Amino acid sequence: MELEKEVEAVDSSIEEKVECLGDGILEPFVGMEFDSEDDARKFYTEYARRVGFVVRVMQRRRSGIDGRTLARRLGCNKQGFSPNHRITMGSDKKSRSSAREGCKATILVKMEKSGKWVVTRFEKDHNHPLVITANGLSTAGDKDKKIEELTMELEHQEQLCALYRERLLSFMNSVDKQTEELSSKIQEIVDNVRKVESEAKMFSHRR
Repeated sequence: MELEKEVEAVDSSIEEKVECLGDGILEPFVGMEFDSEDDARKFYTEYARRVGFVVRVMQRRRSGIDGRTLARRLGCNKQGFSPNHRITMGSDKKSRSSAREGCKATILVKMEKSGKWVVTRFEKDHNHPLVITANGLSTAGDKDKKIEELTMELEHQEQLCALYRERLLSFMNSVDKQTEELSSKIQEIVDNVRKVESEAKMFSHRR
């Protein structure tokens, strides 16, 4: 298997050197260690986002004993080639451009006996332009995801506003009801006072 051969063919004389790109972007290097496969994937995904490409999860090698993942390859989503699709419109045929361009950018991580996941291969160069935007969104997919997140947040805020509006109306209705009850009681007291005054005057005149 290609992945297994690459893992076994790793150079034993690894030079552990941390390299940073512009803007403090930490670049992967052969020998870099992670606590888990997930940590390695998250690191490479974030690196890809900041550099300007999208990660595609590729091959993995499993243990024949318990099925655990022992090695994983991640790469640019433009790796490989896909056949052009033709759209028939009347007598004309138009070709869709392939989303894959044979890019070789990849990273290979392997789980060591210590439990650490180590980068055993790193191909940096891409054969296509990288896209980085001012807001840190590197691709249309990132933008769509961000729009979706913002839309969900907006819906959540609208639901909160509706709930607060309902509670406010309920509170206002309660205040109005209490005001009416208080006004009614005050009016009743005023009427009683007037009645008492009237009776007092009538009693005074009789005397």
